[in-house]
Amino acid sequence: VVVTSFANNVEVQSEQVESSKKVTKAHHISKDKEKGGKKVNGDHNARSDGKENKKDEKKKHDVHKKEGKSGDIVLGYDSVESYETDKVYFGATVGRVANRIGKAHFKLNGKEYKTVANDGKNTLHGGKKGFGDVVWAVTKHKYDGKKPHIVFTYTSPDGDQGFPGELIVTVTYKLVKDNKLSVVMEAKAKDKATPVNLAHHTYWNLGGHNSGDILSEEIQILGSSYTPVDGELIPTGKISPVKRTPYDFLQPRPIKDNMKDLKTGKIVELVDKKSGRKMELSANQPGLQFYTGGMLKDIKGKNGTVYQAFAGLCLETQSYPDSVNNPKFPSQIVEPGKNYKHNMLFKFSIVS
Repeated sequence: VVVTSFANNVEVQSEQVESSKKVTKAHHISKDKEKGGKKVNGDHNARSDGKENKKDEKKKHDVHKKEGKSGDIVLGYDSVESYETDKVYFGATVGRVANRIGKAHFKLNGKEYKTVANDGKNTLHGGKKGFGDVVWAVTKHKYDGKKPHIVFTYTSPDGDQGFPGELIVTVTYKLVKDNKLSVVMEAKAKDKATPVNLAHHTYWNLGGHNSGDILSEEIQILGSSYTPVDGELIPTGKISPVKRTPYDFLQPRPIKDNMKDLKTGKIVELVDKKSGRKMELSANQPGLQFYTGGMLKDIKGKNGTVYQAFAGLCLETQSYPDSVNNPKFPSQIVEPGKNYKHNMLFKFSIVS
């Protein structure tokens, strides 16, 4: 498992860029550039049923704490309109390729492809109109019973943001026994090989979305390596050990420890001792992007809450950044007729 970026707003170079200068094994540190401009609420491939994969402002993400009280532990907005103008990817399904593609280009099967640059000269989270900026169709749903679930689909056309081939994408959210949330992202390339790297961009705060910052929460990341990056947060191609570096979260420790040194950030265990809430994340991807929300600033969220820096953290399991330009990294290429599948399981519990 690769360790990823740890955002520290002290390192911020631009008001629109999440800070960090190192990345874990497959994820460069989280200098994720915030999206600019108004979101598009639909395109010719999306159905106008008003359902978006990335969120449902009506749903609450309540988890009990040790005193028996429940709370909403996910940052978000009260209205669809706020999600349309969102610039920080609250709850987004990120794609076609999450994280960065260096110099917004790659070669595949002898052909060079130019993707849409939206992070300086690079492509971030799928381009200017990535999967978090479109309307998804709800194809199945079940709100009661033992396994309530909802299934979203989206068809990305050939040439979408410069990527080759039509891609059919499905994301399934399912509540399973013992306080677990399953998220499964699947994609199928129709007629051309294409890179695929989908990520789930929820901001978590186990103390409650309106409880302040996450710096006192303890995190353990079972990642032994990280991917060093250059000045534009593009991996250099090296994979370095985290041992005896600020990126070592192999043992649980508060996020605030050594904040001045940390620029990156496990498959993960997260604990908020004040509320007693614990979240464990497992997934089948080779890397993890850990972002501590250092670039959040004056964002009006749920119930009038104004989110500031470190109000929530993201744990984005995914493949390595810029893998399409690093042959030594795990491949992101999905061949025609083949399937991509990204499994995540979030387990919630109470600790003393």
